[in-house]
Amino acid sequence: MSIEEKQIEIVDEFSMFEDWMQKYDYLIDLGKSVPLIDERYKTPDQVIKGCQSQVWLNAASNGGKVTFTADSDAIITKGIISLLIRVLSNEKPEDIVNADLHFIDEIGLKEHLSPTRANGLLAMVKQMKFYALAYQSKND
Repeated sequence: MSIEEKQIEIVDEFSMFEDWMQKYDYLIDLGKSVPLIDERYKTPDQVIKGCQSQVWLNAASNGGKVTFTADSDAIITKGIISLLIRVLSNEKPEDIVNADLHFIDEIGLKEHLSPTRANGLLAMVKQMKFYALAYQSKND
C-alpha cells in the first residue's frame, strides 16, 4: 500500500466519527498499536525535540525501506506518532522525504491540537523526514 493509499484509508476511518471526542478515543486506541521502540533506544538523543511530551523515535533501514518505532509518555501523542508511523514506515526514503502528508489537515488533526501539540506534530514529521533523508543520502 502506498503512502497515498494509507492516507486515504486514514481519512476514511476518521470520517466515520461525528465529533472530536470520538476521534480522540480512536487516536488513543491507535496509540496502543504503535510499533514500540526497543528500550535500548529510549535515550535522550532519540527524543524528538519540540514535543511537549516525551516521544522517542527510532528509524532503521530494512531492504531499502525505512521502518520506524516509537513510544511516548502521553496517550494522545502516542496515537499521533502511531498514525505517522502507519503512513511512513516501510517506505522508500525518497518517498518519505517527498510525502505530502495531507491527511493531517483532512482529518482536522492539526486544528484540534493545542499549539504545543501541533508544534510537536510538526517536529515528529520533520524528524521522520530527517531520518529518511539520512538513509537516502547513504543510498546515493
